[in-house]
Amino acid sequence: MNVALLGTGLLGQAVAERLHATGHHLSAYNRTPEKTLALRQQGLHIASTAVEAIAAAEVVILLLADAAAIRAVLLDPSTSQVLGGRTIIQMGTIGPSESCSIGEEIERLGGQYLEAPVLGSIAEAKSGALLIMVGATPERYATWAPLLQALSSDVRLIGPVGKAAVMKLALNQLIAAETAAFALSLGLIRRGGVDVENFMAVLRKSALYAPTFDKKLPRLAERNYARPNFSTRHLLKDVELTLAAADSAQLSPGGLPGVRSLLSDTIALGLGDVDYSALYERVDPVAGT
Repeated sequence: MNVALLGTGLLGQAVAERLHATGHHLSAYNRTPEKTLALRQQGLHIASTAVEAIAAAEVVILLLADAAAIRAVLLDPSTSQVLGGRTIIQMGTIGPSESCSIGEEIERLGGQYLEAPVLGSIAEAKSGALLIMVGATPERYATWAPLLQALSSDVRLIGPVGKAAVMKLALNQLIAAETAAFALSLGLIRRGGVDVENFMAVLRKSALYAPTFDKKLPRLAERNYARPNFSTRHLLKDVELTLAAADSAQLSPGGLPGVRSLLSDTIALGLGDVDYSALYERVDPVAGT
């Protein structure tokens, strides 16, 4: 299948590699050309404009940073003219109302739209093990599930457009909340002089355990946040979206505003583009910093 992929950041690059490896013909575009160099070296076609990428494609996959980026890349006057008759699959994390609004604009331009945000990151994308949540009509889901199955063995229809975006935020806020809670626990253990392995041994046997704790433990123990799968800056964006959705739904956000502050403070430390577990530097800073 001829696929245009717009957005070749951390996840976008991995998705492009997987689709290419599974036999799809890909044309990729990114506003920052340097982010396409690795794909070019692997033999993928790199378009110089979004219009060029879309022109030869049956379907357009979006893995852009946010709704503003989608509007800037996809819905500018030149690009919007080539959307007629094409399907747009939005796979990034945006708010439910944003997804619905963008979908309506695409439909007015003669295109078709569905949302398919994912859970998982670089390794899962490259191995085809993402979890994909689809917001679409049943008919569009049936049409495009085979393409998405190149990236996942679990492609799930959640409901109409907007519903998968809600589920994605509900899951991503757990990433933020669990990591902040674990960072505080680890800080208490470290400063209290308790053996970390004893703490982890008890935690692993309890109902409190989440696999992400072991996944992030080496980063926190070594204070090594390089080569991120998901950056602090992007997690803050998702927390902001969750807080907006909670407000719209008249929900109390609990401790999430505090997590937002942690992430904002972490970015202020110059740690916006490293792994989000760097929030540990704000929770348990090294003495003298």
